[in-house]
Amino acid sequence: MAKEETTSAAEGKLKALQAAMSKIEKDFGKGSIMRMGDEQIEQVEVIPTGSVALDTALGVGGYPRGRIIEIYGPESSGKTTLAIHAIAEAQKQGGIAAFIDAEHAFDRFYAEKLGVDVDNLWISQPDNGEQALEIADQLIRSSAIDILVVDSVAALTPKKEIEGDMGDSAVGLQARLMSQALRKLTSTIAKTNTCCIFINQLREKIGIMFGNPETTTGGNALKFYSSVRLDIRRVTSIKDGDQVIGNQVRVKIVKNKVAPPFRKAEFEITFGEGISKIGEIVDLGVQYGIIQKSGSWFSYNGTKLAQGRDATKAMIKDNPELAEELEGLIKNAIIEQTK
Repeated sequence: MAKEETTSAAEGKLKALQAAMSKIEKDFGKGSIMRMGDEQIEQVEVIPTGSVALDTALGVGGYPRGRIIEIYGPESSGKTTLAIHAIAEAQKQGGIAAFIDAEHAFDRFYAEKLGVDVDNLWISQPDNGEQALEIADQLIRSSAIDILVVDSVAALTPKKEIEGDMGDSAVGLQARLMSQALRKLTSTIAKTNTCCIFINQLREKIGIMFGNPETTTGGNALKFYSSVRLDIRRVTSIKDGDQVIGNQVRVKIVKNKVAPPFRKAEFEITFGEGISKIGEIVDLGVQYGIIQKSGSWFSYNGTKLAQGRDATKAMIKDNPELAEELEGLIKNAIIEQTK
């Protein structure tokens, strides 16, 4: 008797749940609610970063689509360079890119050198933070944009602050603006499968005696809503004789909701050229045993390439077919390692 009552109660619950699900799907559309076991979860779609080392560190092969990504770090560390490379990679896949230039400092010639098709890049230079985020919202809602970059959060100045006088107090205005915008944007970004990258700057907390005094601008909302947060730092300068020609940078994945976090990637950023793919091929080739290093000599398949890292880079750069072959072997080695 008790068993029959339990079965009857379970059936009643199931019917009530099915009725509720039917109403939810009718009101909000098919797929608005589903059981995890009914449908196989698809692999995360990504946009490559332009760096093999960073793709590997992210764990899924690039920036996840349908998510918010925050890139922050000190000045001249390579934040915008990373974002521009992402735009170039998205365009190579046939995607449409948009760039909201709140800093009014976009360099089209540098973007061209990094592989961006600037003629087909949509760009906006808004007057204030509200306008910037409203444009972002409308672009994402269109479902036509594959990648959207906002450069930067620090430059999203609230309208009230712009219209006020110098020295007026504007405590918490930007934080409230970001919090409201991200509440609206998050679900739309997921539904439209847009990759949304926010570039952010660092500030220092006043009166911090212990611990890290660094913090990012725009309050805490972006920290919570971001699926991936990248901390990029300059490690050392790259010199050609006495002339500095670039930076060696280290990126730490401080937050990652799509793969294990806290991984690191190091690569070169050459001034005027962006991420040095050839430098990565040499370093990762040696790391995975594809390129053999004996003393200062580098060799591949028993054939000596050149003496010294710079000479090896130059030799591989002059042989695009060799560079492509080595890159393919490195990617295969990485895939094998992650299995």
